[in-house]
Amino acid sequence: MNRLLACMLLAVCAAPPAPAKAGGDAVRGKQLYSAHCMACHSADVSMAGPAHRGVFGRKAGSVADFAYSPALKRSGIVWDAGTLDRWLSDPEKLVPGQAMNYSVADAQARADLIAYLRTLQPAAAAPPRR
Repeated sequence: MNRLLACMLLAVCAAPPAPAKAGGDAVRGKQLYSAHCMACHSADVSMAGPAHRGVFGRKAGSVADFAYSPALKRSGIVWDAGTLDRWLSDPEKLVPGQAMNYSVADAQARADLIAYLRTLQPAAAAPPRR
């Protein structure tokens, strides 16, 4: 094998994996959520973890019926795609002293979960009574 070809193969094989698909796949995210998150979370009911409906744009530690760690309550985080990605990647690194002991190492899985969480919009407010 000539030296140029060997260098090209080495460069291709040593290249880092492709970044997660921008936006993620909400359908796959829902499957991942069902398989990995629903032991502690649901969209509408706080269980071992807080309910996730309306998580985008919500301040961390603010679901009324959930007892958060003091660290998360005072974190000042507002959930968006970036903060959720960092949280799912390593909750303890983002908020030392938090209580979630689960992380998602795979960047594509995180993107897919975040795409699904984005679909969990808050319930529409009832129109005012006349």
